[in-house]
Amino acid sequence: MKCPKQGLYAITQTANKTLPAIISEVTAALQGGVVMVQYRDKQPINAALLASELVTLCHHYHVPLIINDDVALALAVGADGVHLGQQDGSIAEAREQLGADAIIGVSCYNALTTALQAQANGADYVAFGRFFPSRSKPLAAPASLETLHQARQVLSLPIIAIGGILPENGAGLLAAGANILAVIDGLFGNEIEQAAKAYQILFDNSGLH
Repeated sequence: MKCPKQGLYAITQTANKTLPAIISEVTAALQGGVVMVQYRDKQPINAALLASELVTLCHHYHVPLIINDDVALALAVGADGVHLGQQDGSIAEAREQLGADAIIGVSCYNALTTALQAQANGADYVAFGRFFPSRSKPLAAPASLETLHQARQVLSLPIIAIGGILPENGAGLLAAGANILAVIDGLFGNEIEQAAKAYQILFDNSGLH
């Protein structure tokens, strides 16, 4: 599957939840229209089983499943790609293992130079953030709208914004240059399908194509 050009990117919220609960929540998000799902799990109990279930579920909805930080797991379960943080290895290594069609995303925080390098190295998307206070990454350094403005001028691949994004504050990020909004609490901390549809209104109103 190709990397989506715009839309809502759901990142799993797994802490203290059973596998059936996580599957149920992701199903609701898919029914609400998310265009990509990332399996992120800092304290996995059975990562291979859950990731395999998520791949099957996402493919039923024709949505790519990305694995956070773990190229080996992505390869093992047939996921569509991997998201790499600063310490998670190189794009070239991930590409060699996962193949030419894999979606490889890179965290760029607030650094345009990192994003430009990622693009040159063959990334499929770059992610900036956090833009607002975030429960999942409370100590993350803030990113600025100016970085999104600049990124839109010089990058040709999808730009993802992450960090405390809600339907109430996401429109400015799209206007500044983001194509995709990545969310955790704003989606999974609510009535999930309805929350996803609330975000979708932002894209409908943004003029992005």
